[in-house]
Amino acid sequence: MSTLEIQNLHASVETPEGLKPILHGVNLTVNDGEVHAIMGPNGSGKSTTAYALAGHPKYVITEGKILLDGEDITDMTADERARAGLFLAMQYPVEVPGVSVTNFLRTAKTAIDGKAPKLREWTKNLKEATENLKVDPDFVTRDLNVGFSGGEKKRTEVLQMELLEPKVAILDETDSGLDVDALRIVSEGVNHVHEKTNNSIVLITHYSRILSYIKPDFVHVFAHGQIVKTGGPELADELERSGYDSYVEE
Repeated sequence: MSTLEIQNLHASVETPEGLKPILHGVNLTVNDGEVHAIMGPNGSGKSTTAYALAGHPKYVITEGKILLDGEDITDMTADERARAGLFLAMQYPVEVPGVSVTNFLRTAKTAIDGKAPKLREWTKNLKEATENLKVDPDFVTRDLNVGFSGGEKKRTEVLQMELLEPKVAILDETDSGLDVDALRIVSEGVNHVHEKTNNSIVLITHYSRILSYIKPDFVHVFAHGQIVKTGGPELADELERSGYDSYVEE
């Protein structure tokens, strides 16, 4: 059974002037354990797709369906979708003063599983996850994303994915703002979770550099609010050479 099915998805975003249509019929099937890369220019609808899938209240689905393991989650709230197994790593993670990373992660784990993890097991798993992502032990005692560098914020997102073990992870431009070392470490963290859980990944990016670390099974070109071309990993190399102009013009 396919893990994630997006069927003729149309979505609009709330603006001061009213609803603005962004997505115009997105169709995508992501099977168990597959990695799909979505590439395209700014304003093409890539991030809107991510937020619409995750259930962001400002993104209104006007037509189409989202199925997770065959279950229609189109009308579910964001927290219901998360409990069903959907995870979004945001392009710009928010700062939450007064809430430590470890308290946030344990609260999220409790909400997803419906019960609090045993403290000894949680401490062990958290320690292993932070070591995998090469962060200092005191990292998890800091307020969530407050004063974090771009790389630290993205590592926190991957830390969540490591501990929550979602069925489907949507990574919205996880590579933005990362230097070479941070990109490698964050990518290794994503690959570690993928190998451990065989989850499905939808990776949204502008550039092919992250695809040197996280190998996609399929690459999709996004333009005008829909997928306009699908291919294998070689399509990312073609986009690196020729850009998106031909797809935007179409």
